[in-house]
Amino acid sequence: MQASLPGLDPARLASALADPELLASGTGLTLRVRLMSGAEGLDIVLDAGLPQAQPMRGEAEIALEAPAATWLGVFAALPPPGSQSFTALQLKNPEARLAGDPLRIAQARAFLERLLELLRPALPAVAPAPRDLSGITGRYRTLRSEEGPFDIFVEEAGQGIPVVLLHTAGADARQYQALLADPALTARHRLIAFDAPFHGRSSPPLGWDGGAYRLTQARYLDWVRAFLRDIVREPAVLVGCSMGAAITLVAAAEIPELLRGAIALEPPLRAPGRRNPFLAHAAVATGLHNAAYVRGLMSPSSPEAQRRRAGWIYAQGGPGIYAGDLSFYSDEFDGSLIGPRIDTARVPLQLLTGEYDYSAPPEQGEELARLIPGAVFRRMPGLGHFPMTEDPDHFLRYFRPALEAVTTVRQSAD
Repeated sequence: MQASLPGLDPARLASALADPELLASGTGLTLRVRLMSGAEGLDIVLDAGLPQAQPMRGEAEIALEAPAATWLGVFAALPPPGSQSFTALQLKNPEARLAGDPLRIAQARAFLERLLELLRPALPAVAPAPRDLSGITGRYRTLRSEEGPFDIFVEEAGQGIPVVLLHTAGADARQYQALLADPALTARHRLIAFDAPFHGRSSPPLGWDGGAYRLTQARYLDWVRAFLRDIVREPAVLVGCSMGAAITLVAAAEIPELLRGAIALEPPLRAPGRRNPFLAHAAVATGLHNAAYVRGLMSPSSPEAQRRRAGWIYAQGGPGIYAGDLSFYSDEFDGSLIGPRIDTARVPLQLLTGEYDYSAPPEQGEELARLIPGAVFRRMPGLGHFPMTEDPDHFLRYFRPALEAVTTVRQSAD
């Protein structure tokens, strides 16, 4: 059929509907999705997961409508922030209107994310730099928290100044493997990343009753304090992303004696709205859904293979863990209260935010920096919410100077 949506290339649409990942993401779906701009548009019809493009007719279970200018941005090789993904259009683009049963939207999220990703022109392929992970050692350690001991999995590489890396909500320490495999970093730093209790390779304790998991600020700070005190055993640079950035700011305010510097990646001021009832829902394939929910936060210029890997970590998360983490990140944390309590003379602080992040957008990082005298903020063009995973080569151009800055300031002070 002739595509009838502004900026949509019919040949690209035909190719998209045969994409292996798109077909896998629609397995079992029977659905009519409508993409519209005024009276123009088309339907994507899935019959037992096999998609076809058809003229608009009848009723559609899901309808996404936007002005022509918005669709032109969506179908650009580099969409503007807010138009880079289906979930960005749904949550953060005021020009787009999404209609449909929320459950059906959740069930189709992985398909819709991949579909819009495929309908924009492919950027020139950039092969990620090869990385040798054989220098990373991994072993289990005992985290002796106030609530009891946890067996946690820890990855480590390099020697020198300790740098502790905290993963995002619902994820695990694999997000930092590119950093642990970077010779320029490991030559001078002891990089340490751990899977928080209940995450990744850190299993729940045997005494857990199987009920709903919920993270609080006090609980998370207790885990970080115990790790720094008992496992690292010397002041460290603390680096966290997203949820990890939030607790990094809390730690800088609450336990500065255990830190020699801090870097907050994608730091929120506040992040309401990340909670989603379908992150842990019996009627939704949450592995597919949650991976797609975070994939929409990434930069369209990040290599596709790396974006896919970043989402894969979320596809493997334990049931309810991502949702439980958001109790802290999205409901409890308030940077306007924590930020002014940070003394950057004791804990030098750098804030880094990717331009495509709509969970903790650059404007929030800038506002946090204004609330924290001495904090340094830097916007990272071409990156999204998971910079160390979605495009580590690009990210390291920002991270290496930030790490150098916080360690140099502390060494000068000492």
